[in-house]
Amino acid sequence: MLDQALKNVSVIGAAGKMGSGISLLLLQEMTRLEIADNPAGKIPDATLNLVDRNQNVLKGLLSYLKPQMVRYAEKNIVALRANLSSRTDLVDNAEIIEEYVNRALLIANPTSNSKDTKDSKLIFEAVFEKLELKEQVLSGLADICSPETLFFTNTSSIPISVVEKAAKLEGRLIGYHFYNPPAVQRLVEVITSPTTPDSFKKLSDEIGKRLNKVLVPANDIAGFIGNGHFIRDGLYGINQMEKLSGELGQDKSVLIINKVTQDFMIRPMGIFQLIDYVGLDVVQMILETMDRYIENETLNSQFIQDMLQAGIFGGQFSDGSQKDGFFQYQKNFPVSVFDLNRKTYVPISESLNSECDKYLGELAPEFLPWKVLSRDRNKDKKMKAYFTTLFQQNSKGAELAKAYLMNSRKISENLVEGGIAESAEDVSKVLSNGFYHLYGPENSLF
Repeated sequence: MLDQALKNVSVIGAAGKMGSGISLLLLQEMTRLEIADNPAGKIPDATLNLVDRNQNVLKGLLSYLKPQMVRYAEKNIVALRANLSSRTDLVDNAEIIEEYVNRALLIANPTSNSKDTKDSKLIFEAVFEKLELKEQVLSGLADICSPETLFFTNTSSIPISVVEKAAKLEGRLIGYHFYNPPAVQRLVEVITSPTTPDSFKKLSDEIGKRLNKVLVPANDIAGFIGNGHFIRDGLYGINQMEKLSGELGQDKSVLIINKVTQDFMIRPMGIFQLIDYVGLDVVQMILETMDRYIENETLNSQFIQDMLQAGIFGGQFSDGSQKDGFFQYQKNFPVSVFDLNRKTYVPISESLNSECDKYLGELAPEFLPWKVLSRDRNKDKKMKAYFTTLFQQNSKGAELAKAYLMNSRKISENLVEGGIAESAEDVSKVLSNGFYHLYGPENSLF
């Protein structure tokens, strides 16, 4: 059934940050199937509609997809050679790779006309995270497509039951939350609603396997697992920073909490760098969504709103480089920190770093940075030794880190108790695959 469904697929918002990665993954699989089913080289009967309203960015999408398809073919040359073994005209690897890429370009159909989706069996929507926009796009597609067409939305926070009801797609919509960038990140959160049939759930699982993704189910509660943890984790970091600001000033406080969450807690980046990566405007949008749909919990940040008001947005440029947010960046490395009170960036000088490090105190002797530990086969043993010492220390850095770790654990417990995650293991799986944490909130390390 899935092979047939993959004969005609559409990606909506295909040229965007998320859509381009989703398009690449689907094109790789659809071209692989086409090569296996049609080694003779007839004109492909498969179509991947790459739908975006901006024709100019669609041109850029093709220039992104082609070299990526070449790399994919190079990595999978043995399987491609086996599938094309009957083609005596294809002798060396370069010819096989060229054949694969040419087939892919025939399958890809860049278009700004949504009516091209009318024959699609599967549609992946990756438009901006705004209910009104998703409703407009999805309901319009439902009018164009067959009643049997199935839809996947890349929503990261809006409940699926809300989206499907608004778009009149009950039972035909699944939340398929890819992480950025989709072509690299292995995690996909899968969110279903009470109306989702088992057959659709099974199909979504099979697609995930084909795309080589780690699938984690999340209950249909705003924010789901990943943003459910990240947003609350970020709010805690902002709260701790604001508490320190009265004593140390905002620039030092931001830098201190960022050091705590990156170094003392052995994470790939500090919480304020992570907020910058996601984008302060995106964080604000997720906050508003979660606050709207989650009862008995206040989820907002006046500080984030004030930063946006000051013109600080974060996010990435089209080439993947980091825009300025809490930090100002050079080659994606923080070089200045924004002081909201003074409305200016303060250089992270050697003296500023030294003051912050003196306040925090020394790291435990067993400390190794995330980048080193992530490649270490004995990382669990080494992290155990580090955290054992950390929890015996009483420096300000250690105390801040311990409190942060315990709060992260509490967030995880609440996600499970609230039924958002099926287990603590699923929370850890999301954080390790989606955020590259080396350990989950609930662990045997501390």
